[in-house]
Order: sequence, then C-alpha cells, then structure tokens
Amino acid sequence: MSQALHPMLNIAVKAARAAGSIINRAALDLDLLQVGSKGPNDFVTEVDRAAETAIIDILLEAYPEHGILAEESGRERGNRHSEFVWIIDPLDGTTNFVHGLPVYAVSIALEHRGQVQQAVVYDPARNDLFYASRGRGAFLNDRRLRVSKRTRLADSLIGTGFPFRKGDNFKRYLKMFEEVMQSCAGVRRPGAAALDLCYVAAGWYDGFFETGLSPWDIAAGSLMVTEAGGLIGNFTGEADYLHQREVVAGAPKIYGHLVQMLKPYSRVIKEGEVAAASAPAPAADAPAADPTAAFIESATGEAPPAKRAPIRVKRAVSIGIAKPGQGPRR
Repeated sequence: MSQALHPMLNIAVKAARAAGSIINRAALDLDLLQVGSKGPNDFVTEVDRAAETAIIDILLEAYPEHGILAEESGRERGNRHSEFVWIIDPLDGTTNFVHGLPVYAVSIALEHRGQVQQAVVYDPARNDLFYASRGRGAFLNDRRLRVSKRTRLADSLIGTGFPFRKGDNFKRYLKMFEEVMQSCAGVRRPGAAALDLCYVAAGWYDGFFETGLSPWDIAAGSLMVTEAGGLIGNFTGEADYLHQREVVAGAPKIYGHLVQMLKPYSRVIKEGEVAAASAPAPAADAPAADPTAAFIESATGEAPPAKRAPIRVKRAVSIGIAKPGQGPRR
C-alpha cells in the first residue's frame, strides 16, 4: 500500500493480517481441524477463536480503552463504555473454510459514536486487502474502488446469501429471491457477506441483499460500499441497517430498484406504521401516500409502479443485536 493510512486503520490491517496467517496455516491441513457447532449449520472452529484472540490482542495493545464487539467473545474484553468500538468477525465464511472452499475473510471495523470510521476486510486465500477510512475512499490493495455504473436492474449481477439456520423464514426469502432473480441478469451466493459487500464496492456485483446478518458480518463492508460511491440500507431504504438483520446495498440506481422491490418484505416495523395499520382503511378514491416514493423516484429516475396491497402489521417487532454465539455463521 503506497498511500498513508490512518493510524487506527494501520492497526486494523496489522490485526487482519495476523488473523489471516492463522487461517492460512490451518487451511493447509483441514483434516486436523476441530469443528464445533453453535447450532444447526452454524459452525465454529478453533481457528475462529485463535484468529479472534489475535485480533483483539493487537487492537487492545494499541488502544486499551476501546470497546470490543466480536462474534465469538461478544463484549467480554475491552471497555464497554468506550465511544470507540471494534466490530470483529475473525472468519466470515466458516462453512466454506471447513469444506476447503477458499471464499472467506477477516472483517474488522471501528465504530465511533455509532458510525463506522475505519474498515478492513482481508481475504487470506487471495492475499486481497480491502480497506476504507471515512471520507478517504475505499481500496483493494493499491487500487481505488468504485461501484458499477449500471443503471438497469435487468443488466445487473446481484449477490445474496441464503437463510440456513433452523427458524429462518425460508418461504419469505424464496419470494424475495424469485422476484429479484427474474428481474436481473444473475444472482450469486458465495457465502461470505463481508466479501459480498466488498464485491459491490469493487463493481463486481451491482447490488446485494441478505437477511439475518449480525453487525460483525456487515460493519466493515458497509463502509467499503459508501466510500466507493454506493448506497446501503435496510429494505425500506433507511440507514438503520447494522442491527436490523436485513441489508441491501448497491450502485445508486440499482440500490433504488432493489429497495423498491424488497420494501414489502422488510421486518423493520415502526411504531407509527403499527398505528397506521390499525387505523380505518382510507377511502378507495384516496390512496395512502408512499413515504419512500420520492426516494425511489430520485434513486431510479422513475416513478414507482402501482403500490402493492398493504401489509397487515399485528404487532411491533423488536430487532436487536444477536447475542454472541447466536449470530449467523457464514
């Protein structure tokens, strides 16, 4: 890397490479790997834990007063009251890793007062380092990243991730998948959300969507997308996505098209919407205003199509951070 990096980003890069070395050594002899399970299809290995320990040791040595939110250890280490929180996934794509499929990554992000400021996603199998600092752009090794220039969903390649845990709403996902698949040029599912978001930033995907993700899956990748000129949000197009377990990202116009398509499937339900759902239905000649219509039109350059039948909301849904050990394992 020729350009000077922010000091905190430099430390994150050091930590990511240390974790990558642990992962690469273990990948040489997967038969010796001890694999445990946190639930059906939710694997954890000694490599996940060793990589996470190495990352946290390096970060806290440099910044002992910072907080930690990590997939395997949660908030056990670090300062719980710090305004700086490192959000860590030591091995995103564990299922791929244990099968010898080289699509996995180390993901490290630094959040300050709720906003991601620094991000590193390291692909140890390819020695590819994605990194970003807020306001300074996103890069792959020494190359500046920009999202794709495509504007038509029909021409777009879209990334996604399949639900895989017991209790996931497969029918809901299949409806989304069917709608997106029939509207774009192709859909891909490599199995590591951190890399998927980096692929959006690099312009390799034109868009991405997934449900059931935890903060450590998307924190670093989200900054890559925005610093590369893309947009990221929840299915209703709002910026509240990190803890909502649904995310959509893409080049600006493709993002707008995807939000338009995925909005009916959103589980981000606001109190106001619950109240509106319980109110008397409007008269047939007075259709309800769509609060995201202006956003969709500005993002896509097109007026949204006729609105679908309203979704009945019976109760509010509270969606918070998954507890350590309960988040999805990619």
